[in-house]
Amino acid sequence: MKSTHEMLLSQEFRTLVRRKWTVSVILTLCLFVVYYGFILLIAVDKTFLARKIGAFTTLGIPLGVAVIVLSWVLTALYVLWANSSHDAAVKHLAEQVKE
Repeated sequence: MKSTHEMLLSQEFRTLVRRKWTVSVILTLCLFVVYYGFILLIAVDKTFLARKIGAFTTLGIPLGVAVIVLSWVLTALYVLWANSSHDAAVKHLAEQVKE
């Protein structure tokens, strides 16, 4: 049985925290690149986004929808990772403290 203090100082806990931060930062950066890339595209090349791709639709509409859908996909990736890997590691560490 480990004390809470020992657990917080353990390499296993540090690895868990580092992994969570790494995944979080990567997914956040991906979202920022996509979102701010779209905003910059609007600011820099409005004519590109105004191109007609159908009778009533411009290129900006599907690209805007893609930004939203990608944010959902990134959220789903985080949830899948957390449920399959991170939560199990947290549970394992919590059980070591309880013992």
